[in-house]
Amino acid sequence: PSFKRETGMVFQNYALWPHMTVFENIAYGLKIRKYDKNKIKEKVREVLKLVRLEGMEERYPTQLSGGQQQRVALARALVIEPKILLLDEPLSNLDAKLRVEMREEIKRIQKHLGLTAIYVTHDQEEAMVISDRMAVMNSGRIIQVGSPVELYRRPSDLFVATFLGRCNMMKGRVVRLQGERAVVSLDGNEITGTMPSGSVRIGDEVICIVRPESFSTLEGENKFEGTLKWSSFAGSYTQISLDTPFGRILAYMNPGFVGRAGDVVRIYARPEDVIIIPVGEVAYEKEI
Repeated sequence: PSFKRETGMVFQNYALWPHMTVFENIAYGLKIRKYDKNKIKEKVREVLKLVRLEGMEERYPTQLSGGQQQRVALARALVIEPKILLLDEPLSNLDAKLRVEMREEIKRIQKHLGLTAIYVTHDQEEAMVISDRMAVMNSGRIIQVGSPVELYRRPSDLFVATFLGRCNMMKGRVVRLQGERAVVSLDGNEITGTMPSGSVRIGDEVICIVRPESFSTLEGENKFEGTLKWSSFAGSYTQISLDTPFGRILAYMNPGFVGRAGDVVRIYARPEDVIIIPVGEVAYEKEI
């Protein structure tokens, strides 16, 4: 039965008992397990220090901030020393700044304890930042499992590629194979890229995927030339949109990029940053 499994659970809405103090909320699992009072006090003190809530034992949940409530929920799950920790979208109710702080805190604690944790989230950035291994699911099926870097740079299909971040998609046809690379014709413009699935043949219709941040103005093997439609300064980078013969391209350039609408712009992408995926069941959208 589930209550006998050595599993800790952190809920999306914290699920703290409002009539119990911080100490009582955290200690509840230990009381159910018939720990003696001195041992309970010792373990609660230890976990309060771990989640940085020392001195708040007598407060009630209504007297805590959202981040503090989440720490209490985490402490309650950890104090029973579970073999596995389950977290169900634990940060979804927090504001953006606090969410970043708490995901760093959860990762610190998980690494400190050496604990296996399964973390469910719909936030792609959060998933990549917090995980060692990540699984992408679609319609109840696991599509791909791997490290965040592997899934982001070598997606198994279009769903994984588009789910994990913005990308430019350009349809073309394979004209040559070069080991793990393929040369694709995009309306006469040849582009060299990598094949994560390794299952394309000469003549196959494929989609070339390039992340916006993979483009550069430094001359390279793959050239993309187009008319600048607009540019927008975004602090650490400048977004630009190009009209090209094979579709609209969105690129994140150096923040010092200067250009006007109507200018002809050349940008480049390395072959390892061009992902080639066979055309499959996933809908292809040309406009970004």
